[in-house]
Amino acid sequence: MFEKIKNLFNKPEVKSEPEPKKVKEKKVVPELTAKEKATAAGEPYINILSMEIDPNDVNNGAFELDWNEKFIVNLIRAGYKQKDSDTDNVLVDRWFQTVCRNIALEVYEQQQADPTNRDLRVVRTKNLGDGRTEVS
Repeated sequence: MFEKIKNLFNKPEVKSEPEPKKVKEKKVVPELTAKEKATAAGEPYINILSMEIDPNDVNNGAFELDWNEKFIVNLIRAGYKQKDSDTDNVLVDRWFQTVCRNIALEVYEQQQADPTNRDLRVVRTKNLGDGRTEVS
């Protein structure tokens, strides 16, 4: 009789399958863009996003630029804002035109500094006598 009572308290062990291990979810931290990093650091940012060239006229094209507010503040401090109505686009356009102009002038100056690229005019003089000279 004691055996029967004992068996009542001894529950048979139920073998269950082990619980699957919980996979720790990695928090995905979105990586900041270069613009966001510069803005967070309080640095100016300017970038060329795209460039388009007219296939019928390679001398015509357009650039799409991206910038942050710190870059605009620097342009204003540098004197690019001429009117109160100037928009950010106008300031960046003025700046970009200046950069392009400076590049063109630098290339021109380098070409002019090279004696093989200069237009060297030969001045010929001929003494005609009586204090007269022919210059050609």
